[in-house]
Amino acid sequence: MNRPYRWDLVRPDQLGTLLERAGKPALWFLDELIECAAKVIARAGDAELYFVGRSADSVYDLLSGTPWRERIHRLPLSFAGTGDGLADSDVDSLRAHLASAGLSPYDLARGRPKVFVDLVYTGGTFTELYGLLREWIEDEREAWSIIRGRLRFLGITIREDTSPSAFRWQQTFDWPTELPANAVRNISLEWPVWNYLGNTQPKLTSSFPRPRWSDENGSAPEHSGKRLKGLAEAVEIVQAGRSKATRDLLVRHLRREPAMAESWLRTLVTRLR
Repeated sequence: MNRPYRWDLVRPDQLGTLLERAGKPALWFLDELIECAAKVIARAGDAELYFVGRSADSVYDLLSGTPWRERIHRLPLSFAGTGDGLADSDVDSLRAHLASAGLSPYDLARGRPKVFVDLVYTGGTFTELYGLLREWIEDEREAWSIIRGRLRFLGITIREDTSPSAFRWQQTFDWPTELPANAVRNISLEWPVWNYLGNTQPKLTSSFPRPRWSDENGSAPEHSGKRLKGLAEAVEIVQAGRSKATRDLLVRHLRREPAMAESWLRTLVTRLR
């Protein structure tokens, strides 16, 4: 499967004059993004993080400028338009795509736990991804009893009332009950930030639904005005992640998390400082 082209934002030497054409972005959402990134790290646990699709790209970009960049990965993938089911060729392509990202059943049973991160509204993407992995694990006859304890889903949701009657997407599906408690968790964002990241933010890459999985043109860089705006904003976010002010704020939020009792997070905080 082709992967959408994405510039190297940590070493952006090849960008040339592209940033000049895009203008300087205003990161009005940065403080809340930093808090969200801290919660993603702490609540995912001592694991490898896979950012599904593009909605949470800004969280990925912020962490790319920190010592946590060794643990984060992008999984450009959209299940839009697959409501009629997947052909065998589509399943083969998806499995090859996941295997190349280190997410084969063999990989899931070994190494650090794997955590999928995405902005979530109804939970459809996580549901499709879980079903694909579950069937693949059965086909490969890997030990589900081991993998189920190493597979996690972390949804970034819209902040709402926390009453017992509040909507929780994972309660509308059966599959989360097949995993241990706390394997499916949520982090909330205020609506303006969630809506911007999920719906209106100029993205660095196009969406990657089924029609583009086999499109060789999908792996070429785009230079449209919208993509260049996304590029400029992403570069600015990566640079923010490398700044002392951002790292200090990350540390402040991390110290509030219960996971600070664990040695892996204390080690990260030391590196950030």
